Amino acid sequence: MHIWLYTIISVILVSLVSLIGVFTLALKPQRLQKITLFLVSFAAGALFGDTFIHLLPASFDKSGKNLSVPLLIILGIVFFFILEKFLRWRHCHAQPCEAHLRPVVAMNLIGDAVHNFLDGVMIGASFLVNPTIGITTALAVILHEIPQEIGDFGILLHGGLSVKKALFFNFLCALTAIAGALISLIIGAYVQNYTLFLLPIIAGGFLYIAGSDLIPELQHELKLSTSCWQLFLMLLGVGVMALLVLFE
Repeated sequence: MHIWLYTIISVILVSLVSLIGVFTLALKPQRLQKITLFLVSFAAGALFGDTFIHLLPASFDKSGKNLSVPLLIILGIVFFFILEKFLRWRHCHAQPCEAHLRPVVAMNLIGDAVHNFLDGVMIGASFLVNPTIGITTALAVILHEIPQEIGDFGILLHGGLSVKKALFFNFLCALTAIAGALISLIIGAYVQNYTLFLLPIIAGGFLYIAGSDLIPELQHELKLSTSCWQLFLMLLGVGVMALLVLFE
């Protein structure tokens, strides 16, 4: 029951992140872009840290030394690549983002709903392994969600929705994370080796998101002081994940 409670609390927190866009309305676009890129730096470090410090060691510990884990990691990378291609799921965090303005609002909401559902599945599976891995995965997802939801909120406004409607539909899509978590917990209770199969796929997904979506956005910034802050925050994200090892 504790696992179910921790999982539901985590995905509710993930869903609430969808409302963060309203706090950006008072910020100037240039300041918002700068803050967002710093958040992206921290999120990238957290995703890498969770992958290499928690998810991969747990995957190899459960399966031993065989080809299944590397192949499932590659499967995770390919799976997220396909999602990005066919659902036009693009993690654009900087404003303005032309890649996000072309799709209609409905397509953006569908992609966001699928994305949040998968977040819930990943969080649920991680808690089934142990609470610490569940917490680190939920934290990594939340940190990644913050800049993404800021971008999504801007897209919905640009697409013609009012502030209230943008918040409502964004939150509605975010609630699919709860459905994903519940389904993951139910499957895990009945399917043997469920987490053994899913954990490396999650690791591959995190590597894809951090490596293909987040890091390239940071490379556009060439100013030395900003780049140093980005590096510091990325390492801080890794450090937070490393510190959580103490709670295992």
